Amino acid sequence: MRDEKSYIALDDFEHRIVVDCMNEMRNNLIANGKYTDAVDEVLLKIIDAKQKKFKVIYKEA
Repeated sequence: MRDEKSYIALDDFEHRIVVDCMNEMRNNLIANGKYTDAVDEVLLKIIDAKQKKFKVIYKEA
């Protein structure tokens, strides 16, 4: 079965918010004595994600 990949466009502010939220979720899991493996993997993917520049073209309908 092939893994499906998803892409999302975030600016610097949005990227920081996502990282902060994931880190807060990880801290809550640690405080509750639960496993953080899944959150750790996603957090590393977000932090290590490459930045790609692209143009957005708006067209009137």
